[in-house]
Amino acid sequence: MRSMNFCKLLVILVGLWIIGLGNETEGGGALGSPVASPEAYVTLLYGDEFLLGVRVLGKSIRDTGSTKDMVALVSDGVSDYAKSLLRADGWIVEKVSLLANPNQVRPTRFWGVYTKLKIFNMTKYKKVVYLDADTIVVKSIEDLFKCGKFCANLKHSERLNSGVMVVEPSKEVFNDMMSKVTTLGSYTGGDQGFLNAYYPGFANAHIFEPDLAPEVLNSRPVPEMERLSTLYNADVGLYMLANKWMVDEKELRVIHYTLGPLKPWDWWTSWLVKPVDVWQNVRVQLEASLPGTGGGENPTDAFRVKLLFLLPFVLILFCYYRSFLQERSLCDHVRHLYYKFKSGGVLSYSAVSSSTFNSNQQFSSTSQSKGPSYLGGISVFICFFVAAISLGLSFLIIPRQVTPWTGLLLMYEWTFTLFFLLFGSYLHLISRWAKIMANRAGTFSAHPRSLDDDSGKGHQRQPSCCDCAAWYYGLGMAFLAVATPSLPCLLGITALFVRLGLMVVGGLILASFMTYAAEHLAIRSFTRGLEERDSQRSNDRICFLC
Repeated sequence: MRSMNFCKLLVILVGLWIIGLGNETEGGGALGSPVASPEAYVTLLYGDEFLLGVRVLGKSIRDTGSTKDMVALVSDGVSDYAKSLLRADGWIVEKVSLLANPNQVRPTRFWGVYTKLKIFNMTKYKKVVYLDADTIVVKSIEDLFKCGKFCANLKHSERLNSGVMVVEPSKEVFNDMMSKVTTLGSYTGGDQGFLNAYYPGFANAHIFEPDLAPEVLNSRPVPEMERLSTLYNADVGLYMLANKWMVDEKELRVIHYTLGPLKPWDWWTSWLVKPVDVWQNVRVQLEASLPGTGGGENPTDAFRVKLLFLLPFVLILFCYYRSFLQERSLCDHVRHLYYKFKSGGVLSYSAVSSSTFNSNQQFSSTSQSKGPSYLGGISVFICFFVAAISLGLSFLIIPRQVTPWTGLLLMYEWTFTLFFLLFGSYLHLISRWAKIMANRAGTFSAHPRSLDDDSGKGHQRQPSCCDCAAWYYGLGMAFLAVATPSLPCLLGITALFVRLGLMVVGGLILASFMTYAAEHLAIRSFTRGLEERDSQRSNDRICFLC
C-alpha cells in the first residue's frame, strides 16, 4: 500500500513538473515560478529595428553593477536571431501578444504601443523599472526600486512621459486599465496619452526622494504616485534647444533620445546631436555574444559594408579602362601628362569663354558654331538634380546602424562616385551632341583654340576625354561638400541650430560653386565636341566631368 501511495505521489510530482515546463516563457523562467530577483528592468521590442538599442541599454545597465533581471518583452515581429542575441547578452526574453491601439487618429508608428501596458501585469516581480529602447543608463538607478506604486517623469506641459517608469505590478490595476482602454482618450494617440488620462492627478504628485532614511520610508504609506526627477529621464530634445542639460550633468542617471526619427543607432545622428556620443561609447564596448556582433555590428551589414567600400573603386577602374586604356596605354597617358606639365598647360577658362560663341546668330551649315543659349541653365538644373539623386541613393544603400565614421565615409564615397558618373555622362552627351551638330554643318571655319595645346612644343594634341580644369572643378565641389558638414565639428560647435546654420551657409557657397562649375563645364564639353567633330569614335566612353 505504501509503495502504491509513493508511486501516486511520484506521478503527481512528475505531472506538476511537466505542467511547469509547459508554462515556461521563452526566457526560460516560468510565469508563476520564483525568479532570480524580485525586481527587474524591463523593455519592449516590437521588431529588429530597435534591437541594437536594447543591446546598448542592457550593456549600460550591467555597467552600473546591477545584477537584477533584465526582461525584454518581444512581439511576433522580432526574429529568432534577435531573441537568441538578446539571451546571449543576458536578457530574459518573454514573448507577448500585441495590444491593439483603439485610437483611430494616431501616428503610424504607434500601432502597437499599448502593449507597454502589459508591464502592469508582470506580477511575478514586486517592482519593475521600465526603460524605452532609446534610453541609456549612465549611472546606477537601483534607488528607483524604492519608488512608490507608480513613478514617472513630467514633461511637455506637465504631462508624464512613459519612456522611464517604475511600476508595482498589479493584476487589479491591469484589468482596470483594460476595461478603460476604449473609453479614456489619449492626447498622443498612444500609451503615453492613455496613462496621462488614467493618472489625472499625476502632476500634483510628490517628487521621489531616494535619499530618505529607511525609517522615514517605512513610517509612511506607500505613495500611489511619485514624480521622478529629470535626472532619471533627461530629454535630448530639451538639451538641443538649450545646448545644455537642465540638471547637473555629473548627476545624470538616464538619457532619453526623444528626437523623433533621429535615433542614436542611426549613423548620421551622431554628427548632429552631441549626447549621442555617450550612446556610441557604450555601443563600441558591446561584446560578441554571437559571432560577428561585437561592437554592435550585424554580420549581414558587415559583408554589405565591405562590398559598398570596394564597389566604387571597381566602378572607377572600369570607367578608367573604358575611357583611357582601350585607346592608349598607361605609358602614353603618363608621357602626355608630362609634356602637358612641362609646357605649363592651359587651364584657365578664358580659352573657352562665352565670347567664343555668338548667341545672337543661328547655327547653320554656313555660319559659325556656337553653344545654345539655354545650355548653361539646363546644365545647372541637371547638376543639382544629379546631386540630389546621388545623395538620396547613397542614403538608401548605406545601412542605417553602422558606426558614424563608417556611415560618413560611405556617404561621401558613394555620393561622389554617383555624381561624377551621372554628371560626367551628361557632359559626355553634350560633347557628342556638339560633334554631331558640327558634322552635319560641314566644315567649321573657326576652330576654338585647343585647351590641351602643348604651347608649340612640337607635341601634337591627342584626343583626351579628360582635362585638368574639369578635375579642378570636380575637386573643388568635393572639397566644399566635405567642408560644409565638417566645419561645425572642426570649430567645436555643439548647438544644433548653430550647426545647422553653418551648414546652410556652407551649402549656399557649395551651391554657388556648383552653379558656376556646371555652366562652365557644359560649355567646355560643347567646345570639345566641336573640336573633335572629325575624329573617330575614340572618345565614346563615359568619363568623369569631361
